[in-house]
Amino acid sequence: MKKIEQIQSVQNWLPFDKILDKGIIKMKDSSYIKILNISPINYTLKSTLEKEAILNSYRNIFKSCNFNFQILIQSKKEDLKNHLNKLKENNLYPEIKEKYKNYINYFINNKKSSNKKFYIIIKNSPSEENENVIIQNLENNYLKIKDLFGRCGNFVSEFTEENQVIETLFSFFSSYKI
Repeated sequence: MKKIEQIQSVQNWLPFDKILDKGIIKMKDSSYIKILNISPINYTLKSTLEKEAILNSYRNIFKSCNFNFQILIQSKKEDLKNHLNKLKENNLYPEIKEKYKNYINYFINNKKSSNKKFYIIIKNSPSEENENVIIQNLENNYLKIKDLFGRCGNFVSEFTEENQVIETLFSFFSSYKI
């Protein structure tokens, strides 16, 4: 007798149970998470004094957050070939255009053309049991993260719509190479 393999769907494999209001995700292990989007500052453009103040603000974040969170950086290689093709159509300033094309080709050839997205993932404490309390705590933690990272010059926003959450989760999983 041949053993019949049971085929599982992707939904069975994913660790998510459902997406609740305000972008909160219930996991299959009964924990809850909230994904936040960060628009970072350009630290390298800051003065020495500003850099010191920013680092002190980051220290305060880690001292004052008594809940679980992760910082996730998602880096994807940019395809700049379309950009180069558009340059071919432009006939203005040929000397400058040629230098600019060489500059873009340098990034393409040295694999330095990437797009980075920054996220914070907040997770509930395992001791919390009531879903309403968990959701309220995640919302409070979001506001705290938003305030603390805002003091560093970053803009933090939440995903409130289900389609935003799905799109973000898809970007996490579609970036893996199997």
